[in-house]
Amino acid sequence: MSRLIVVSNRVPLPAKNGAASAGGLAVALQSALAARGGLWLGWSGKICSDEPVGPLTMLKDGNIEYALTDLTDLDVEEYYQGFANRVLWPICHYRLDLAEYGRREMTGYFRVNQFFASRLLPLIQKDDVIWIHDYHLIPLAEELRRQGVKNRIGFFLHIPWPAPDVFLAMPVHDELLKSLTAYDVIGFQTRQDRENFAACLARQNIGERLGEEEFSAAGRTFIARPYPIGIETDEFAKLARQAGNTTLHKRMRQSLDGKDLIIGVDRLDYSKGITQRIDAFETFLTRHPDYQRKVTLLQITPKSRSEVPEYEAMQKTVAEQAGRVNGALGTVDWVPIRYVNRSLRRPALAGLYRMAKVALVTPLRDGMNLVAKEFVAAQDEDDPGVLLLSRFAGAAHELKDAMLVNPYDVEGTADVIARSLAMPREERQARWKSMMATVRENNVFTWCDTFLADLAGNEAPEGVAQPRLKRVSR
Repeated sequence: MSRLIVVSNRVPLPAKNGAASAGGLAVALQSALAARGGLWLGWSGKICSDEPVGPLTMLKDGNIEYALTDLTDLDVEEYYQGFANRVLWPICHYRLDLAEYGRREMTGYFRVNQFFASRLLPLIQKDDVIWIHDYHLIPLAEELRRQGVKNRIGFFLHIPWPAPDVFLAMPVHDELLKSLTAYDVIGFQTRQDRENFAACLARQNIGERLGEEEFSAAGRTFIARPYPIGIETDEFAKLARQAGNTTLHKRMRQSLDGKDLIIGVDRLDYSKGITQRIDAFETFLTRHPDYQRKVTLLQITPKSRSEVPEYEAMQKTVAEQAGRVNGALGTVDWVPIRYVNRSLRRPALAGLYRMAKVALVTPLRDGMNLVAKEFVAAQDEDDPGVLLLSRFAGAAHELKDAMLVNPYDVEGTADVIARSLAMPREERQARWKSMMATVRENNVFTWCDTFLADLAGNEAPEGVAQPRLKRVSR
């Protein structure tokens, strides 16, 4: 197999004991890199005030090399905090009202992609296969092509691709669309995302569609198809089973004192629908007062991008909203909402998922949402909890036996919470069994192997399950 190069904005380094420091994505990519021999390049997270930026920091762990670059204050301000997170992120999540486009930030975004290309170029060998990840680095392949790189290059977008009327509102939409045609394989989370991308190409007359997944532009052909990302299903299920013996699990059981647990786990972001969820939970308790003092919502919301004003304001809003509900409905011995504003380790989360009667996964828009899949994997097959899932999460395209809701419909979501808590065990088991089969089949290793097989122009390795997606001969 050819050596694999992975490029992403940030690089999850392995822990000192050799285990991955992050979740399933890091596990899968590090496994692929280790199997083939490989290199992972990205931002170190360090900011330097002076230019030029120093040399790459090179680290080696077994068969994998890590190449880390610092960025300047200006780079981070314009490329990361500016264009990536205040233009691309809100537009891809259908929030045109929050997009703050500026030519300076746009210039910085393309400049840093040129910088990443210049850092990567000396490390590329003739037969390397290159896999670039996410919205921060859309123009990177085009920059590499300009510098003569002819290697196979793939791109995977982890967030949604919006409909043409939304995406084309961005002033530099043509530049971004054209830069994507420099890839050999473009991966999206869902078929809808791929169709939105195809519609953008057609609207702007950029290239030609040759088949369901094949396209041609500027003398090159490429494929664009959905590759629904998954989790390391069996490992996560094992973590959940083992969590029952932990001190945290026992303390949580004791503190619930027989009450049913409803759980929500989200990074603090306006796309996650957290304020609408709290409104729905409050409406549920008001319309079904018999559940008061019998259920507790645990909302775990780690801070995110605190340097961006919208996120700082949201942190205050959510905390005040949870406090208002607790003040209005809580009693001396019962707090309706437990709001935790920090991250928990994955084993602890797995145990909490398994303990929960209902999970509220209600983003207003999400590329996939792996919390939904983690919750399914964590359940006790004899007495599984119920997944209440937004129709606007990518996971809803796969987990059709979840209780699907419109998160904008607060009263409708409140009613589904009540139905979920009252659902008979037989129905819960049937729904869980169907979803678990999907989560197990489309796991993160299947996702990784299938994408890399397409990038290499081969079929996936023998024994690797294929996602239930039609392949087009190429």
